This record gives sequence, structure tokens and C-alpha cells, in this order.
Amino acid sequence: MNEDLRRLYDHVAVHATAQREHEAVIELLLLVMLADHRISSEEMDTIRAISEDSGFETDTFSFDQYLGPAAATVRAAVAEHHVDQLLDSIDQRVSSRVLRTSLFAAARDVATADAHVDADEEDLLGQIAARFD
Repeated sequence: MNEDLRRLYDHVAVHATAQREHEAVIELLLLVMLADHRISSEEMDTIRAISEDSGFETDTFSFDQYLGPAAATVRAAVAEHHVDQLLDSIDQRVSSRVLRTSLFAAARDVATADAHVDADEEDLLGQIAARFD
């Protein structure tokens, strides 16, 4: 029976891992926004709405508090050409199957929020679809 329970709860975010997952999702969505080297208010508003709609805001996690550190992480990865390593890190931190399957749709929403999807954003969306689908 223990094996059945383990499989049932495997890849389900528990409180201890939920914050890591939320941080990873915010980093991923910021990466999509920064893929075209532009920051738009529409994309930022979309990321904020996704965070709020997904229930990320808790007593221990706040989008506004994590925005600075997440942006710094993403900018460093882009500047140092370590986007693949950042995607690996995000991939490792998001274990919830439900959350994983929603990442592409969220990323697409961010990419299209400013009504302009350039080649870099399209390439990144393809990578996200391949990793998290």
C-alpha cells in the first residue's frame, strides 16, 4: 500500500515544495518576457495575473517580493548565455504534473500579451513545450 500512496502523491506539490515551484514558474515567465530583450507592461501584468490566479500568493510567497530576485536570476542567465541551465533548474523544481502541463499555456499568454511574438520568443516557447508537455 505504501508504494501506491507514494505513486499517488508523486509529483504533487506539498507546502514545502510549493514555494520552490512558484519561484521557478515566475522565473520561467520572466524568461519568456525577456526573450525579446524588451519589458512590456502587458507582459508584466500577465505574469502578475497568472501568479494571482494560480494561488501563488500566500503568507510565505509574494510575487512582488520575489520579482527582484527572479529578474536578477533571469537577466544573469540571459547575459551569460545560460538559458539552458536556467531551464534545467526550473525543470527540476517543478514537480507537480498539473503545474507542469500548464506552463506552456502560461508562457504563451506572456509571449502574446504585447501582441508581438518575435523569433526568440517562439524558439523559447518551443523549448518550453518540449520540456513541460
